[in-house]
Amino acid sequence: MFVSDLLAGKRILVTGGGTGLGAAMSRRFAELGADLVICGRRIEVLQEAAARLRAELGAEVELHQCDLRLPQAVQSMMDAIWSRGPLDVLVNNAAATFIARSETLSARAVDAVLAPTLHGALHCTLEAGRRWIGAHHRGTVLSILSTSTITGRAFTMPSAVAKSGVLAMTRSLAAEWGPHGIRLVAIAPGPFPTQGSTGQLMSGRRSGSSPGERIPLGRAGDPHELANLASYLVSDQAGYITGEMVTIDGGGHLRSSGAEDLFAWTDADWNAVRPGRR
Repeated sequence: MFVSDLLAGKRILVTGGGTGLGAAMSRRFAELGADLVICGRRIEVLQEAAARLRAELGAEVELHQCDLRLPQAVQSMMDAIWSRGPLDVLVNNAAATFIARSETLSARAVDAVLAPTLHGALHCTLEAGRRWIGAHHRGTVLSILSTSTITGRAFTMPSAVAKSGVLAMTRSLAAEWGPHGIRLVAIAPGPFPTQGSTGQLMSGRRSGSSPGERIPLGRAGDPHELANLASYLVSDQAGYITGEMVTIDGGGHLRSSGAEDLFAWTDADWNAVRPGRR
């Protein structure tokens, strides 16, 4: 299925494409022939990621520094991208989260998760969609969600809310934009350890636990596995799939929401992780 030119001729934007799962997907898209565009808030991270892809794959990578929380910034970025040619695929990957007892969350803390995760995905999707519809150009939106959209998730409630909102967007626009030749699909990953997710979600006593202990298949995921799934979903091979979310978590959500251990934390445990959220 993964022929070397699977994504040839497709121009793909990956938000948060410089690190973690975003970087893994970006690499795989480039390997399969895509014309790659990545964006993020930190230009030095994007430059480092692009340099690796250029050195190791000979890939050309377009970079855009953008704060997805700001609608005008997203519009300006999309104007700049379209000035060189239309996108074919948008991957909503950028997100934020941290563990906390929900009753301790301030409005600012909640917005720190909702703004990039939900609002950023909405801004990017609407900017891409209106351009595709206006130009009668077919397009695909892939959003990276989580299994909290199925189970809910204690202690990361704002993230569960945000990801569930993006799933609702995916299903709603799949119906509304399908007649325009626009597909919307999503992936719900389980544990795929990356530097960012480990720092955000595996603090304190959790740092010594293994995600595989809660997974029926007995291990965490390999980012390459998610990147392959993403490549299939944005390719023409998946041209009849829309409005769907594919779960890739080794069966973890069938056994646990992933937050059960946090119910045993003491006040001292929670106080120990608070400085890391700032």
